[in-house]
Amino acid sequence: MDTWRVIATALLAVAGVVLVLLTMARTRDRRGATGGQVAVSGAIGATVLVVLCVLTLTVLAPVAAWAVTGVAVLAVGVMLVAG
Repeated sequence: MDTWRVIATALLAVAGVVLVLLTMARTRDRRGATGGQVAVSGAIGATVLVVLCVLTLTVLAPVAAWAVTGVAVLAVGVMLVAG
């Protein structure tokens, strides 16, 4: 396995966990959101994250893998700055 794949996957996983948690928090803050809705949004986010990590680790081209990782890191940065 290539080293760049492991690094890209690790960065994607860290950014993805933060994104899933932020998504769950935003869902919870919506008026009328139940615990079930928060759990569903977390499950969907975690599933997408796992699929992207597996694809990055195995079959995605270098440009695509780094693009996905970059978009995730950029999204975390924007969401944290925007508050």
